[in-house]
Amino acid sequence: MNKWLSSLILLAGSSSLAHAATENKSNTSAIIMFLVFIAATMVITWWAARRTQTTSDFYTAGGGITGFQNGLAIAGDYLSAASFLGIAGMVYVSGFDGMIYAIGFMFGWPTVMFLIAERLRNLGRYNFADVTSFRLKQTPMRILAASASLLIIALYLIAQMVGAGKLIVLLFGIDYKLAVVIVGSLMMIYVAFGGMTATTWVQIIKAVLMLFGATLMTFLVLAAFRFNVDELLAEAVTVHPDGRGILAPGSSVSGNPLNALSLGIALAFGTAGLPHILMRFFTVADAKEARKSVIWASSFIGYFYILTFIIGFGAIALLVQHPEYYITDADGNFDMIKSLIGGTNMVAVHLANAVGGDLLLGFLAAVTFATIVAVVAGLALAGAAAISHDLYANVIAKGEATEHNQMRISRISTVALGILSIILGIVFENQNVAFMVGLAFAIAASSNFPVLVLSISWRGCTTRGAAIGGFLGLITATIWVMLSSTVWVDVFGFAEPITPFPNPGILSIPLAFGAIWLFSVLDKSPEATREKVAFDALTVRSQTGLGASQASAH
Repeated sequence: MNKWLSSLILLAGSSSLAHAATENKSNTSAIIMFLVFIAATMVITWWAARRTQTTSDFYTAGGGITGFQNGLAIAGDYLSAASFLGIAGMVYVSGFDGMIYAIGFMFGWPTVMFLIAERLRNLGRYNFADVTSFRLKQTPMRILAASASLLIIALYLIAQMVGAGKLIVLLFGIDYKLAVVIVGSLMMIYVAFGGMTATTWVQIIKAVLMLFGATLMTFLVLAAFRFNVDELLAEAVTVHPDGRGILAPGSSVSGNPLNALSLGIALAFGTAGLPHILMRFFTVADAKEARKSVIWASSFIGYFYILTFIIGFGAIALLVQHPEYYITDADGNFDMIKSLIGGTNMVAVHLANAVGGDLLLGFLAAVTFATIVAVVAGLALAGAAAISHDLYANVIAKGEATEHNQMRISRISTVALGILSIILGIVFENQNVAFMVGLAFAIAASSNFPVLVLSISWRGCTTRGAAIGGFLGLITATIWVMLSSTVWVDVFGFAEPITPFPNPGILSIPLAFGAIWLFSVLDKSPEATREKVAFDALTVRSQTGLGASQASAH
């Protein structure tokens, strides 16, 4: 399973592969579209900067985003380039089995809808730490939330920056370090000047471009088979080395069922603990719009994953007809899996060229770049909120920070995170960073999710229980992955891993829930009694929204 994560994030390539993947004409198309995207988003940032005057504007766009717009923005934030290229590559290699990640990602949205979205909007102001500290102690809850969030964001940023560099080297043919600097610089401009308003509209534009591009590719693939899906699948079965095996679940599940289950749990519940996703629910006016956001986001994301399924099978059926996309031997023979130029992550790129020519390839390259910038901007904004709102305003300044100081710290934090992400992206250029995405989801599911859910749904949850359980889940998930094959063997070079499988969710998530329950039940302090009494006020606000518009920043 983690081999897939490896190929999904760290796209290995060289200048020769870059030249093979994109010829000069397609590079020109890509660069023109890329410049158009940059110009459009800079205009949006200028417009947003004039509207960003308060911390509410900076963090939540003043709550003025509609449910439909927010749904698009969530889709833009959630669907990374790795999702598109990586899942299409998985389907190309193993057929139906390649959709396991898409199913895991999708399963998280009902959890968000029914357990999180409405209560989150009614209880919080800027981020999910406002919710967990509604009735629990400010300092430990915000330190826990900020620690987990910043670790998740750092892991995600490194993976995105490394993926950005490798992807843009392949798609545009420019230097890796320059690509990382461009992405980091654009992210700093969007967030520091435009805040959530600019970030939201960058994500909306990116989502529209990606949905349009994937729809067009799917249309062209189906047109090649007279819009007969049976014919498409029959051709894929005929040419694929596994034959009919690509239409059935395979080694991803049967190879290590426990690891597959552990991964699925982390993907499902990790979505409900990702700080940059949760932050988006504070950009809408009320709980009703928050629910609409989830419905629209689920629809867009589900639709997109259906398209990647068609694109993956289309690549199987069509690319074998184009030997120019493979490294062939002296007799012109090739292996459709091992010989693909640029690796299996490039199947969507090659398919775009095969069905749409240079223009579609250039468009896909520009969309890929837009995707990375949008995701990185969302991460940076969530990180700035954790530093300025949680640590500075509520822990260091004890709730006495002025809006001016919070805005200043937010912008400084954004620049610092941008510089750090550029440095880490360059440092990790030749490292396998695949484990970072899996670890980010595992930490979100093992720390943020249990604390968030139990603090708003269980009267007995106390600060002591939440803090111990949250940190235990965070530390367990981190250590487990570090001792697994993805780090202990692949990164550190040891012969055997210490943990039996790479994904920790099946252990760390129940452990966090259990620790929160145990230490809350054992907590007989006066503070615990007051926190349980305060649960009634929390329940009223979370269910009705009464007083939500005047929610305090604590």
